[in-house]
Amino acid sequence: MLKKSMFRKPKIELEGYDKLQQTSSPSVPDEMCVSCPSCKTMLFSNDLWEHKYVCPGCGHHFRVNARQRIAFICDEDSFQEKDADFSSEDRLGFPGYAAKLKAAQLESAEKDAVVTGFAKISGYACGFFVMEPYFMMGSMGTIVGEKITRLFEEATERKLPVIGYTVSGGARVQEGMFSLMQMAKTSGAVKWHSDAGLLYITILTNPTTGGVTASFGMEGDIILAEPEALIGFAGPRVIEQTMRQKLPQGFQRAEFLLDTGFVDHIVDRREQKKTLAHLLALHEGGGNA
Repeated sequence: MLKKSMFRKPKIELEGYDKLQQTSSPSVPDEMCVSCPSCKTMLFSNDLWEHKYVCPGCGHHFRVNARQRIAFICDEDSFQEKDADFSSEDRLGFPGYAAKLKAAQLESAEKDAVVTGFAKISGYACGFFVMEPYFMMGSMGTIVGEKITRLFEEATERKLPVIGYTVSGGARVQEGMFSLMQMAKTSGAVKWHSDAGLLYITILTNPTTGGVTASFGMEGDIILAEPEALIGFAGPRVIEQTMRQKLPQGFQRAEFLLDTGFVDHIVDRREQKKTLAHLLALHEGGGNA
């Protein structure tokens, strides 16, 4: 019995039949290109890395993780991590918190929401910490406070300045009072470091809010920020609902805080290593750096 399939042209790979049947439109793997959320330009990932994840067209600063910032700012192979095995626990039995911690560790590949250690920036030694946005948006729990406090204590003993990058949604509500205590704890360590005559520079990135802003985030001797970073304690919507009035345009953005004196300077990510090296040189008495 004859079948219709018997009269179909065979798919012979050597004759390129499959290739002829396919569309000729080019396809680019998603991981190779990224669309800028600001100007909508398609950017190659390799180009973004070279520009430190800043759009070369409009200057939009993409969110980066802690390890990327370390690579951008610290001298190659100079970063020595401290307390890398510290991780949060569900001490209060908060519903769903243990699962969230596991999910955050998988998403960020970090034990907790801050990476601390010692490094060199253009040859200048310093304590260095970077908060991790992909771990529960850098929320401050017991471990975050403990690691930052220990970093400041050791930096004080070694008479080294501290550079800190903040990104946070605030105190971690799942840890209750244990989280809120970290505001006073870290502030005490910063004060001890300051009393020793040592330099502390903070770089506020998008977003820096809540308990982090109300403690070590705004306690630097020099406070820098990335362009358009959201910086504040409560969010704009909460403030408007409380005050029952409209807030100014760009309220809580880095540019607004610069105009009102809460931030010393706004620095493009591509210029941050150079700026930090200059400030560290001045601190050591190298005025011509």
